[in-house]
Amino acid sequence: MTKTNTIKLYGSALSLYAGRARSYLIKAGIDYSEVIPNTPYYAKTVLPKAGGRQSMPTIELADGTVVRDGAAIIDYFENTSGHGFSPSSPKQRILSLLFDVIGAEGLLRPAMHYRWNFAEENLKYLEFHFESMMPDTPDRKERGLAAANRMRSAAIGFGVVPSTMQLVETLYAELMTKLNNHFAQQPYLLGGKPCIGDFGMMAPLYGHLGRDPKPLAMMQQKAIRLFRWVERMNRPDADMGEFASSEADYLPDDKVASTLIELLKHIAIDFIPETRAAADLINTWLSEHTDLEPNTQLPRGVGNCEFEMRGSKISALAQPYRFYLLKRVQDEFAGLYAADKLEVQSMLSACNMSEILDIKLNRDIGRHNNLEVWA
Repeated sequence: MTKTNTIKLYGSALSLYAGRARSYLIKAGIDYSEVIPNTPYYAKTVLPKAGGRQSMPTIELADGTVVRDGAAIIDYFENTSGHGFSPSSPKQRILSLLFDVIGAEGLLRPAMHYRWNFAEENLKYLEFHFESMMPDTPDRKERGLAAANRMRSAAIGFGVVPSTMQLVETLYAELMTKLNNHFAQQPYLLGGKPCIGDFGMMAPLYGHLGRDPKPLAMMQQKAIRLFRWVERMNRPDADMGEFASSEADYLPDDKVASTLIELLKHIAIDFIPETRAAADLINTWLSEHTDLEPNTQLPRGVGNCEFEMRGSKISALAQPYRFYLLKRVQDEFAGLYAADKLEVQSMLSACNMSEILDIKLNRDIGRHNNLEVWA
């Protein structure tokens, strides 16, 4: 008998953000089938319900309900299944949401660099995948190449230019080492069970860095424990046989591994100055656009912000969506008891991430008609 999947995931193996939602569906044991969004049915029936925005991932439920965006998809299933991947203790809850932001928004430079700037290793691979995402028409190959070239050009907007490439590579090599050190001690970020932050980190670490030929080879050769985590995150079971004594749960008593603090300390080198600069630019933009009606769709970016790290200047697209996700961290913190707030602040201070509680936009972001919008 043929099994009927009740949920369709519109995505692609090539998609960075589809990797986040796909991993969640696998770990949650949710029956689904994956479809590339290039069919007449998708254009006529699904896309209008997705706010008219063609982006991956999007899901369609058996009753026709459509949910667009990886964070919204995970929220939907967490809300309907008892929040099985959301830790209950304060420090772990904050870190779970913080790693979700970092994965979705904070690692785009290495993801884009290692996909687009290594043509010898990646070109044929990318040509195949972009062609596969196009409708099956006579000009499929040409359309695929055109789409790939658009994405290659867009990568520059994330701050990967010749003058920054060495820094991007150095920081990523150090990041792999920190991640590898952590996953040598723990199967997942917070212990023996994935959290929302694990799924967020899967976006860049699978979709680009753990699958494209160049960075995949690097990960397999230099960070095998990290690569095992990527494998683990795409398997329905815990897949942690090398951790014989691990329980399939988060570390007890709100414990946070020291290797995670060291990892966040490294991520802060890049994440904090960019977040601060992006907020300043977006707030300036908002002060010049006070006539935006509520439910106006969020722009992908509002211009390039500039910031320094390790003595180099970076120019990168300031994306409001980063702050939509970051506010979830800030709202979670605001709801904590006073004693728990002190514990969280001490933890964030130890990894140079304290500023994430205070860097905010001057206007809230919500969702309407499956789109992120200005509230």
